Amino acid sequence: MTNSAVAQASTTTTTSPRCGAQSHAQRVDAIMAFVETARMRRTYPPGWFEEVETELHRKVMELERELTAEIMAAHDVDAGAVEIAGTAHRRVLRAAQTYVTLAGPVSVERWLYRDRADDGAASVSPMELRLGIVGEFWTAKAAKTALWVVAQMTPQKAEALFKRVGGMTPSKSSLDRLPKLVAERWEQDREGHEAALREAIVIPEGTKSIAVSLDGVLAPIDGGKSPVAVRNTAAQEGRVSKGPAGYREVGCATISFCDGQGDMLGAIRMARTPERNKRTLKASLAAEVLAVLRQQPTLPIVKVADGADDNWTFLAGELPGGHEVLDFFHATEHLHAALAAAYGDGARKTRQRFEELKEVLRDDLDGVARVLSALGYLRKLHPQRDKIRQCIAYFRRHRTRMNYAAMKARGLPIGSGVVEAACKTLVAQRLKLSGMRWGHGAQAILTPRGWDQSERFDQAWARLAAEYHVEVHVLANVIPFAPPASRRAKRAG
Repeated sequence: MTNSAVAQASTTTTTSPRCGAQSHAQRVDAIMAFVETARMRRTYPPGWFEEVETELHRKVMELERELTAEIMAAHDVDAGAVEIAGTAHRRVLRAAQTYVTLAGPVSVERWLYRDRADDGAASVSPMELRLGIVGEFWTAKAAKTALWVVAQMTPQKAEALFKRVGGMTPSKSSLDRLPKLVAERWEQDREGHEAALREAIVIPEGTKSIAVSLDGVLAPIDGGKSPVAVRNTAAQEGRVSKGPAGYREVGCATISFCDGQGDMLGAIRMARTPERNKRTLKASLAAEVLAVLRQQPTLPIVKVADGADDNWTFLAGELPGGHEVLDFFHATEHLHAALAAAYGDGARKTRQRFEELKEVLRDDLDGVARVLSALGYLRKLHPQRDKIRQCIAYFRRHRTRMNYAAMKARGLPIGSGVVEAACKTLVAQRLKLSGMRWGHGAQAILTPRGWDQSERFDQAWARLAAEYHVEVHVLANVIPFAPPASRRAKRAG
């Protein structure tokens, strides 16, 4: 494809509402002629078919832009006055606007209207309200597609992807603004939107239990500030800046639907940017659990987490009753640290005893007692090794949450791998790329990313897209006058 062809592919299409059908027929004929020429070709140099695909896509997108612009323009309003959301508006100006569509940018002339009682109010387009234009710039399908893509990758990468694919070619800056724009609208009625998603929960067939987990991961939320500034700000807010300066904990929560062997069938994943005590995240997680139980009240609940006190304060005290399980992987991490302190990190004896005791802990009904006995013996041999003492204290504190063999016998999960994976895939893989620094925009990415990883993206978008649709009614027999100067002056005063 030549450079001129690439330039043509990204050209904005401007269409009036009366673009003739003959023009479309001619364009279709030209496309079919191109197809016939490609069909008849009998020489096959390298790359020839890629050029054909590229040119065919360009021609079809050009036609699609024209047709899209015509459809959009057909829903404009040309009347003296209209009613928008119950408020009378008067016609003030006709102007062109460029929109991002799936096929690329199109420019449409439309009428703008203003509140009849407020001459200083912003002008609005009835056409945009009828079509559900997002941010006065994106068609709904284009915005939905772009939001999904930018939830997976950086705006810079997304811009490059769209250019390679062809069709719409939003800029990096537009892709950066879109999730923030959408998040602002979502957060205005977040609780209502989340409640609607919960009402639509589909529990996978074969679900025998649910596992509820809570965790966190450090991310560069305060990035861009100096370490001293970060720590000083944290001190002023009455908190401690943990981990690398400029990093704060993003909370992650999951509900896993498990089969009769404790294996995951599906999951709801969510994450929230740093907040004291993870209040919003915990409230959302509790509401999700209750929504699941309303559908299937007899489902066993397995609360799985690491040993953090805050996690268990919430899981044990604020959720319906269920089984409490210390994540098996975290338990074995402490066990390995104690054995390494006794025999040496990486030593053959360490590896051997770790495999033996891990199996005992997991498979024996009195596994935790036997492991504590083995650790107690090591402590007598090595009384100065703090890691051994700490592991014993850890196991004793969570002893009632370490009935792994009994849990497995009932087909219940014993690990929090789903929430651990959420910390990695939902947060770290998107927020912790090289050189990234985040402010309030982090939540704008985590929210749609959570929808996607919970198989809720389409449902959530449908709720959100409806926010951009507003009823417009043409008012008959209304004189579209502007408010008198005296009234305008009185309001200004």
